[in-house]
Amino acid sequence: MEISAAGRLEVRITVADVGKRVSVRRLSEPGVAGEKFTDTVGVLTSWDGGVLRITRKSGESVRVPESALVAGKVVPSAPARRRGPAATYEELARVAARAWRPVESERLGEWELRAAAGFTRRANSVLPLGDPGLPLDEALTAVRRWYAERGLPAYVQTATGAEGTQEPLCAELERRGWVREVTAEVWTGGVAPVADLSEGTGVVLSREADEAWLARYQRKGVSEVALRVLAGGPSVWFATVPGADAAAPAAIGRCVVDGRWVSFAAVEVDPAQRRRGLATAVMAALARRALDEGASAAWLQVETDNAGARALYAGMGFAAHHAYHHYREPASTGTDR
Repeated sequence: MEISAAGRLEVRITVADVGKRVSVRRLSEPGVAGEKFTDTVGVLTSWDGGVLRITRKSGESVRVPESALVAGKVVPSAPARRRGPAATYEELARVAARAWRPVESERLGEWELRAAAGFTRRANSVLPLGDPGLPLDEALTAVRRWYAERGLPAYVQTATGAEGTQEPLCAELERRGWVREVTAEVWTGGVAPVADLSEGTGVVLSREADEAWLARYQRKGVSEVALRVLAGGPSVWFATVPGADAAAPAAIGRCVVDGRWVSFAAVEVDPAQRRRGLATAVMAALARRALDEGASAAWLQVETDNAGARALYAGMGFAAHHAYHHYREPASTGTDR
């Protein structure tokens, strides 16, 4: 907080700071037990009618009445990361998009509209990197029309919590009634440390997802469209650990190598064989393949409430880079992520 030479807290932000990352202290709401003050850090997305709205790193929007404001200041747009490869949000967003390609896409200015018959939100959502070339309301109308023509609900994928992410867009979508359905995080780490974690004995790598691999994959009844999405990307590898049950392997995984980056996804283990190091063996085998193809940095996506996966990846040296969200158009139904 900003403290004057006289030792008083001061508010050193104004309406002109909308769009900047700020730290504010406000009086706690009446009747709330505990501390007298509440601190909030995030992007100041609006200041209208005596109310500030701040979007936190998690994507949560916080309402702060002007009358409750005790102190505030502008802070650096992105805190220094303690570990993991350096990367901008835009670089990671583009790499992630290439690792999970839709069946159909179309440009709206610098936005990319993506569709894959409803298989996952990632392949059926707008990636809004840059200017759509239209005022926001017109752009969103065009987005809804494009998805309606394909019998799909409209989704916009956004990100928060890093330099260059889209807190203002999140706030604008929420003002228009768009609903945040999914929040997850993108984590980054080095490839070599993962490759050294296990010898990966018994892990079979293939360029294609065979019937056994698909039998373990969590999304049952995988369609031809889904197979096209799974197989899409610059250099795709599927990992399988055969199991005693011939119908499904003990563990599987998928990676996509793209220049210096490799993505890890679909790492799944037979529930009866968990805590035996199979997920680590799969990751290590895929990491060694990625190293052979020149990758040095890795990324993956993890749900915010998946404590087991978060502990596993943290132990491998991964750390959160940013959060990402899917906003669904008002009054429409969803699809599986």
